[in-house]
Amino acid sequence: MARIPDAFIDELLARTDIVEVISTRVPLKRQGKEYSACCPFHDERSPSFTVSPTKQFYHCFGCGAHGTALSFLMNYDRLEFLDAVEELARRNGMEVPRETQQRNQDNDTRDLFGALEAAARFFQRQLEGSDKARAYLDGRGVDAATRAQFAIGYAPDGFSALKDALGTDERRMKLLDRAGLFSKNDRGHTYDKFRDRVMFPIYDRRGRVIAFGGRVLQKDDGPKYLNSPETALFHKGRELYGLWQVRQANQKIARLIVVEGYMDVVSLFQFGVKQAVATLGTATTPDHAELLFRNAPDVYFCFDGDAAGQRAAWRALESVLPRMKDGRQAFFLFLPDGEDPDTIVRQEGAAAFDARLQQAMPLSEFFFQELGKDIRLSTLDGKARLAERARPLLAQIPDGAFGDLMRQRLGEITGVGAASAPPPARPASRAPAHRSANNKPSLVRSAIVYLLHKPSLALALQPPHAFAGLRLPGIELLVELLDIVHTRPDITTGVLLEHFAEREELPHLQKLAMQELPGDENIWQAELLDAAHQMEKQLLQQRIDELQVKQRNIGLDEADKYELRALLQARVAR
Repeated sequence: MARIPDAFIDELLARTDIVEVISTRVPLKRQGKEYSACCPFHDERSPSFTVSPTKQFYHCFGCGAHGTALSFLMNYDRLEFLDAVEELARRNGMEVPRETQQRNQDNDTRDLFGALEAAARFFQRQLEGSDKARAYLDGRGVDAATRAQFAIGYAPDGFSALKDALGTDERRMKLLDRAGLFSKNDRGHTYDKFRDRVMFPIYDRRGRVIAFGGRVLQKDDGPKYLNSPETALFHKGRELYGLWQVRQANQKIARLIVVEGYMDVVSLFQFGVKQAVATLGTATTPDHAELLFRNAPDVYFCFDGDAAGQRAAWRALESVLPRMKDGRQAFFLFLPDGEDPDTIVRQEGAAAFDARLQQAMPLSEFFFQELGKDIRLSTLDGKARLAERARPLLAQIPDGAFGDLMRQRLGEITGVGAASAPPPARPASRAPAHRSANNKPSLVRSAIVYLLHKPSLALALQPPHAFAGLRLPGIELLVELLDIVHTRPDITTGVLLEHFAEREELPHLQKLAMQELPGDENIWQAELLDAAHQMEKQLLQQRIDELQVKQRNIGLDEADKYELRALLQARVAR
């Protein structure tokens, strides 16, 4: 995908009213110059979520969520970056710039989506006319509303039903083939891949059909499930069946329940459990884990209780463990032999299934239970073995309370490392600035605050910035901010903060950006210019001090003496 120019992103966000974008999803209440609400990204009773129309960014003082209108759409609507850009561009009547090659690729991709959508409609029409396919779904208890919600269809028996209906020309044939809907025999003959199967369309995060899963009507008619092959649009290790329907059914997704089959998802939905998704015939991958947690803070993995289910659960744990940031939870529910979510929810109902989920095993418990299965923890050797197995896995957990508690639990079980001291805190090498002893903000800090409130003020200070040589906390950060604004003159506060999204300075900058700043833009500019002038005087004094120290220690050469005299005269003139 071609890179979207920064200038376009800046203009897009400058045209976007962040209050308008957020208020259509979260009820905002005006408070002075800003708006507030209960945070949509974590549970809270009193509002700590603030939206600033002048700075064009949002910030939650509770969970730390922050960003621009783009990042809000990505996190709230769970859109990919390019999809969020296109959504904002559409709202503002702008066209996302792309190279000619990229536009051709986009047109080609659009045609692929069109071919898959046409196939989905064909399968749905075939279901309407197939007594045996409808009888199968009736027998499984799938009602008409659920069939429509998941766009369930039927691929008729025979080798060319889809081909004859949609392959009207050579180009359409090639599109259907690239979409994974045809197979070829040894003689090169093309025929329908899906035959005499109930069809489940698989949707991407924008609700577009990208693939299909087909289930046989009779047990002995080939593999139980057949999925589309990997294509340019479909990568089974990155997609979850039912996620699109979950997002349509839930304004806020508190949990996701990972099951194994299409029918499990469909049945749970029909009985009111509308947070179920399924992996597509593969183990839970790291991409699946990231996608799950991006959509919900709590994830429940629901597997059979046999050995295969235990192995699948452990593979899921291995994918989830490196993504267990604070605030995320994972649970494991093992069903009785011979049962699956489809049968359980039909026999017991949604309330009983939910009760089972409430009793699911937390990741921490499953982790130590599985690692210690064949270990005698009553012996020192066994405890050492458990510690040896656990440590490399625990090292994958992100820094935070969960990782600390998991290591603490290992220490409680084994006695290994229980009394070890926590690692020393990293020094904040580039904190924005400090306050002086009399609690008055430093010049550097004040300048940074002005820039965060009105980035375009930087344009009043033309590079090169003489004060860049000052040895003061935060000076490098100040110069970096000035350089960013000179490179992108229309940048907003929100976008400016996004530059520091993965850096330790971000929390400090967020706090400074949220400060109440008295006065107006003219006063801030005067104050910024004065701060720059004062820092240049400090730089002059810094060099004088250096030369005078050198004079006392080793003496000055003629060039040094000339420089010192000039600096002293300049200090008097200032």
